[in-house]
Amino acid sequence: MTSPSPSPWNLPNAITIIRILFAPVFVALLLIDGGADAAMRWIAGILFVVGIATDGIDGHIARSRGLVTDLGKLLDPIADKILTGAALIGLSILAELPWWVTGIVLVREVGITVHRMVIRHEAVVAAAWMGKLKTVFQGIAISFALVPLWTVVGDWIFWVNGALMWIAVVLTLASGIDYIITAAKARRS
Repeated sequence: MTSPSPSPWNLPNAITIIRILFAPVFVALLLIDGGADAAMRWIAGILFVVGIATDGIDGHIARSRGLVTDLGKLLDPIADKILTGAALIGLSILAELPWWVTGIVLVREVGITVHRMVIRHEAVVAAAWMGKLKTVFQGIAISFALVPLWTVVGDWIFWVNGALMWIAVVLTLASGIDYIITAAKARRS
């Protein structure tokens, strides 16, 4: 006898949905005053950090309490893409991040998400370690770019922001290539 499937209306999925709802709120706060180094910028940055941090929390709760659902498997990566995509677009609108960086990340993220949805009945390509590392570095790099730390520690933080963003872009490209290779191998077998 198999145990019943968990309800999709559970705490991990609620956290994921809240993460999706964070995106328009934090973007509005980021852009409301042109991204000036005011309280709104700090609140926007902190809201993003909280949203990104909940990614690990909802997954841990779902796995540890047996609450993994198909809805959660679908919504969790979408929530990540919406939150990071909204942040990158917001930073590019403010001319704080080149549009080509935003474009590379969005094309990779949307492309792989769409591919996963298309092949979900044929094969499942699990998230690899490089993809997870990419997600962590994207979250860190975007957090450093959003939170106006330069108002506290000085302009040298822009060098740190730039280095973190470069690492995130390189990992984005490398993990995308890794995904394509893994998906092709899975399809052949």
